[in-house]
Amino acid sequence: MSDQFIRTRLLVGDEPLERLKNAKAAVFGVGGVGGYAVEALARSGVGTLHLYDDDTVSESNLNRQIAALHSTLGQPKAEVMAQRVRDINPACQVKAIRLFYLPQNADQVDLAQYDYVIDCIDTVAAKLELVTRCTALQIKIISAMGTGNKFDPSALVATDISKTQGCPLARTMRKELRKRGITHLQVVYSTELPTSPLRSADYERRHPPTPAPAPPPGGTHLAPPPLSLPPPACCWPLQLFGNWAAFR
Repeated sequence: MSDQFIRTRLLVGDEPLERLKNAKAAVFGVGGVGGYAVEALARSGVGTLHLYDDDTVSESNLNRQIAALHSTLGQPKAEVMAQRVRDINPACQVKAIRLFYLPQNADQVDLAQYDYVIDCIDTVAAKLELVTRCTALQIKIISAMGTGNKFDPSALVATDISKTQGCPLARTMRKELRKRGITHLQVVYSTELPTSPLRSADYERRHPPTPAPAPPPGGTHLAPPPLSLPPPACCWPLQLFGNWAAFR
């Protein structure tokens, strides 16, 4: 009998793959980091995926985003990634949801239906809203911190937000989450010091510089371990984390 997950099954056995098949996960933001998180989830056999994003593929995405091809320019990222998931695993129940998650529209999303949430949102207010709601509902969530202005994928670390150092986004999130009574959050962040961009500060604010090596391993780090896949050949070696705790 054909089994596209046989190479994973030989390593972890039947029960973990059955749990993944029965799991329902949501990815918020399917750009540079989120797109590779979706890739890892799809190739690991997660049975249901909901992809939230309202952005479209642009030329500036071609250097790093898995959804970005010349053939997909102008297309909605969520729909491009949903079609990719269907091509990877036709059995996966995948849904593209054209939505920029914000505090103003958060009530439109039923987070209670998910076993696992992956936060790849860019804006602090939206990240805080998502984390706060998932925490209240006791939904497992992992959050991506910033990879802009950074090159080294081996500097990515999966840890609790209380243990992060040198990451401005993690610092802001940690401070704001404490105000909401939240002291713990699983995150992926980089210990690398940011590189100064060559363009003006105004251009950087509108277009954070991000090279090809950083987003792919950032996204695969976010997939519930060991859903984490080896990074593409263009990326430097890194140690992927974890165990199957997220789906036990």
